[in-house]
Amino acid sequence: MDRLQAMTAFVRVVETGSFSQAARRIGVGQPAISKTIAQLEDRLQVRLLIRSTHGLSPTDAGVRFYERAKTAIHEADEAELEAKGAGAGLFGRLRVCAATTFARLMIIPRLPEFLEEHPELEVDVVLDDRVIDLVSEGIDIALRMGELADSSAVARRLATGRRSVVATPAYLEKHGVPQVPADIAAHQAVVYTQLGRSWTFRRDGTEASVAVSGRVQFSAAEGIRAAVKASMGLAVNSDWMFWPELLSGEVTRVLEDWELPSIDLWAVFPTGRLASAKARAFADFVERVVG
Repeated sequence: MDRLQAMTAFVRVVETGSFSQAARRIGVGQPAISKTIAQLEDRLQVRLLIRSTHGLSPTDAGVRFYERAKTAIHEADEAELEAKGAGAGLFGRLRVCAATTFARLMIIPRLPEFLEEHPELEVDVVLDDRVIDLVSEGIDIALRMGELADSSAVARRLATGRRSVVATPAYLEKHGVPQVPADIAAHQAVVYTQLGRSWTFRRDGTEASVAVSGRVQFSAAEGIRAAVKASMGLAVNSDWMFWPELLSGEVTRVLEDWELPSIDLWAVFPTGRLASAKARAFADFVERVVG
């Protein structure tokens, strides 16, 4: 019995819920599928499927085997694609997930360079600030910032970014420029809910934490950007999120001689799967763009 073919047959049965539909998808007769599954169960000495009024469904052992088999099939497919494309470059579809604001400011404007380097590659960009399940969403690579919630994630650090206190010149002209962290207490803060209402600064081994107050708070970077640009107050965010405005002078840094905790940018790959050549190439591209 060919192990990969048997795993493929089992995965198709689970996905379709029937021997006949799995047979049609694979292009063989139903008896061949039934025989393959029976041989697989005999080999493993465990029952993988149960039949009910609703059709076929996997047992607990079947569920575990399904997840492993699906990963093995994917890796085999990737190996073939890489071998076939070794001399012709990358091709096919790459599915990328990234936070909306970061992608809009830092990645999408440079994306033509990546597409020009890989003319046979299509890129499907999913813009989502949530931490989504990469396997169920079919994501090849996700770009995430900050601490990774899952310590077991397959990840690679691409860059470390600076955080700054920023405001518009108009706001600073009206309310004054803070000279030390304690001065921030007298200012309006545009609060990013992910960072909370306490900002911690360091300089020369000294640490200073300031409780900030503000009448507005936002759960997404787009809100922080809009409020700061409307001169509503001071905000802490990564320089990546205000890169165009910092370059143009529309927004400026304050307290530059004090250091805020930096932020890491990660390339995260689906757990239990080797990163594809396409995903690795995209990670290299992002590292070059933001590094």
